[in-house]
Amino acid sequence: MRTPRRGNALSVALLAIAGLVAAPSAAVAAPPLVKAPFAEGYGGAVVSDSIESTQAGIDVLRRGGTAADAAVAVAATLGVTDPNMAGLGGGGYFVYYDARTRQVSTIDGRETTPAAGDAQMFINPATGTPYPFWTAVNSGLSVGTPGMLATWERALRRWGRFSLKDNLKPAIKVAEKGFPVTPQLRSEILENEARFKQFSSTAELFLPGGTAPEVGYILRNPDLADTYREIAKDGTRAFYGGKIGEDVAETTQNPPLAADATITPPKGRMTVEDLRDYRTIDRAPSHVGYRGYDVYGMAPSSSGGITVGEALNILETFDIGGMERTQALHHYLEASKLAFADRNRHIGDPAYVDVPQERLLSDAHAAKRACLIDPASVLPAPTAPDAGCEPAAAGTASSENEVHTNHFVVSDKRGNVVSYTNTIEQVGGSGIVVPGRGFLLNNELTDFNFTPSQGSAPDPNLAAPGKRPRSSMSPTIVLKDGKPWLAVGSPGGSTIITTVLQILVNRVDFGMSLRDAVAAPRATQRNSPTTVAEPAFIAAAGGLKSIGHVFAEQRFIGAAATLEFTGAGKVLAVGEEFRRGGTSAAVLHPTP
Repeated sequence: MRTPRRGNALSVALLAIAGLVAAPSAAVAAPPLVKAPFAEGYGGAVVSDSIESTQAGIDVLRRGGTAADAAVAVAATLGVTDPNMAGLGGGGYFVYYDARTRQVSTIDGRETTPAAGDAQMFINPATGTPYPFWTAVNSGLSVGTPGMLATWERALRRWGRFSLKDNLKPAIKVAEKGFPVTPQLRSEILENEARFKQFSSTAELFLPGGTAPEVGYILRNPDLADTYREIAKDGTRAFYGGKIGEDVAETTQNPPLAADATITPPKGRMTVEDLRDYRTIDRAPSHVGYRGYDVYGMAPSSSGGITVGEALNILETFDIGGMERTQALHHYLEASKLAFADRNRHIGDPAYVDVPQERLLSDAHAAKRACLIDPASVLPAPTAPDAGCEPAAAGTASSENEVHTNHFVVSDKRGNVVSYTNTIEQVGGSGIVVPGRGFLLNNELTDFNFTPSQGSAPDPNLAAPGKRPRSSMSPTIVLKDGKPWLAVGSPGGSTIITTVLQILVNRVDFGMSLRDAVAAPRATQRNSPTTVAEPAFIAAAGGLKSIGHVFAEQRFIGAAATLEFTGAGKVLAVGEEFRRGGTSAAVLHPTP
């Protein structure tokens, strides 16, 4: 691109708006962001859970960083401000659109089972029966080898302009100076107060004075700031085999129980060697065409891309946009039920399980499943996997226990896009903060089935050495005519899949604006007799009830972060206005 001639103020201004050159006022410090769920403009965008993390991403974009650089800054800062959802002790899935190659790529940064793990690891040897779920969660046994930091390193190596050291600086600053506790964070700590008190290091960080901090309290995390500094200085080897890794492994094997702890958790099996051996995996994304759009998602070890894709393929056999509302939603719920039946039966870590991805995402399989949907009645649940036009009642409902994660989206002025979901699984993960390190460890291994769940058929989601537990995370990028149109994802355990699916159906089939598509009341059908739904959805579901749908209420489902690219470099950033306390959206150069 030619440099604008000196004095051509109009050319400079137009290029600045498009984000292609620095605006004339670039030397002047930009004002701090005000938390808002929506933004529109040019030059790149961020939608994330906290204002501090969104600010970190925008600041990196302002300095010329790529979407990958900004994503690492956002994720590292979320490790400070959203510590119960994700951080160094967790993992996730990174979906990236590269504007130079026009290709979508993904990084699998899911946690792995220690080498000493096996299919019997959640069976209490004293009783021969599975540990109660929360006994397993609140222990080192639930902790998978974290993949978060390795994902950041891999993303920067492939698509970054700045070093990991540079991209950690915003998070270090926030951890050192502190940030005000939000109502959402306080509620999360209160929810976990009893189990946080079981571990001395966790209570020290999150329960100052013995209880959850009040809203507005400045929460500082100097231990995490120092941990980030150590990584910035020594690189990721400090975590994957170095002193930080030694502390992680020791903590899983010997959790720091409080003097008055009332639990005796089973010991974890992670070693420093497990951390040293950890690797991310570059995977081909899942892909389906849907009504002229190309929908790219996360292939296994996540079940998200296949399950969203299969449901879309089933729905594409119908004109749901032309149906009246009750029938359209009925078809959405039934398509989701059928896709979940296949998910539960077939999807696991592809290094250990033969996942029939091509078949599950084929038009022939979609037609076979779609013919089961009856406009006048509800399919039995759980519905069997793979069934054709003779429905069977045998199957398994989704038994995922994962509750929360965080998801964020980023774009830059070059046209690169990130959709990134990361997690420590439960709110508060395992409940165990690594002493002196300032971050919670995950409980991802409880995403495995504790015992076989498929009857006489093989269970694809039992633990094994090095195996990645099945996830529902569904970071998604949608292309239109080969260029980004939407980036979308959400937290929420197995409801992630239905949240992403419903937003896509709302936007594509029902013609809603992106804001309306995100705000619309949600319902999640995961091959179970009851559909979980938000109150406003249930209030308007009289027609669905008459067909046979049964509902259970949940206040909020998911907390989406989305981008829509509207042409000429303009981006619409849309988060949540109310769910999970609202999200923070910003663009580099806002339009009035």
